[in-house]
Amino acid sequence: MEQLDFSILGREYSVSVKPEERAVFLAAVELVDTRMRELEARTHAGLETLSIMTAINFAHEMLESQRSGGLDLPAYKRRMQAMGDRIDKALETQENLF
Repeated sequence: MEQLDFSILGREYSVSVKPEERAVFLAAVELVDTRMRELEARTHAGLETLSIMTAINFAHEMLESQRSGGLDLPAYKRRMQAMGDRIDKALETQENLF
């Protein structure tokens, strides 16, 4: 396990993750942060409300996916690849700082 620091809505958090799960975890962090920022821009709600509404939105999407016969795997893979590419690009700028 390795310690991973990350930020959502400008707040810092730290978790332990397996090295092989790091990229997927960071993609999830980016997805949550993006969704929360979008919701915050529309509603100007507080952190607790944003967290709950984001969780409900994700749960709703998951349930709709299950009801419609499952996950649209090609679309999911494209989104995950795009997130991974953005993460790699962001990390490149960090590596150049050192």
